[in-house]
Amino acid sequence: MAANGSGSLKRSKPNYIYSIIGVAIVLFIMGIMGWLFLNLHSIGDNFKEDIRISVYLRTQDKNTIGNIQQFIAAEPFAKNVEYVNKDKAKAIWNKENNEDWGKILDVNPLPESVDFFAKADYVNVDSLTKISASIENKFKNEVADIQYPKSLVTNLNERATKIGLIFLVMSIVLCIIVIISIDNTIRLAMFSNRFLIKTMQMVGATRNFISKPLLIRALLNGLISAFIAIFLLFGLIEWATTQFPQIKTLQGIRTSVLLFGGLIILGVGISVFSTYRSVLKYLKMKLDELY
Repeated sequence: MAANGSGSLKRSKPNYIYSIIGVAIVLFIMGIMGWLFLNLHSIGDNFKEDIRISVYLRTQDKNTIGNIQQFIAAEPFAKNVEYVNKDKAKAIWNKENNEDWGKILDVNPLPESVDFFAKADYVNVDSLTKISASIENKFKNEVADIQYPKSLVTNLNERATKIGLIFLVMSIVLCIIVIISIDNTIRLAMFSNRFLIKTMQMVGATRNFISKPLLIRALLNGLISAFIAIFLLFGLIEWATTQFPQIKTLQGIRTSVLLFGGLIILGVGISVFSTYRSVLKYLKMKLDELY
């Protein structure tokens, strides 16, 4: 019986290989969606914190400008506060509009300003309106105007909510598809072992004795598939980081642990569960039904 069992297991190895590769590919796709879902909030925050807020100055007194800059920098909403003189304002304008009007105009019409970026939690119309009012009330005679792209702020928050909902639905649907795909892949791999399982049952082997080596094999296969998927996903993220350096700000130990740990649990859990269910199925079937 041992010799026959060994021979049957050897003959089923190709199916296990295909099963491992199939599960790894499915987990890899799931990992991509998981990475996007876990970093969706961070991606939205990065977009919000790239919105420049300009406090245009009426005064040219350096001490007063320094006081305005210090006041804004001390507030909890502000980050990267800087004084922008006329030359720097011109350089920023040329960069954003991809043109240089210096050849046409001899005088620089752009005002000086104190520019800053707000933290993501404050980038909404209500918060920015309150922030603008507090700065204008503090420096009534020194500040001419405060500007930021209001329509962009409004659209960004509305779209972030919609995108988050869409991604949640897509993730749930994909998770269901992944579970079904892995389950079917494992069941196909177990199909070649159906006669071995039934033969062991017919000679008096207990359910635990039959299922234990198959479950251990399923555990190992699940781990191998998960590590292949993690390796591919890690390589893809590293490649994407070289193309888009901003992705570095999204990477974190907590996110990586959740993502990679989730892939391992998903790969191993479904593999073991599907294998055990297949074993029970073939144990309950009659010999004639196996053909």
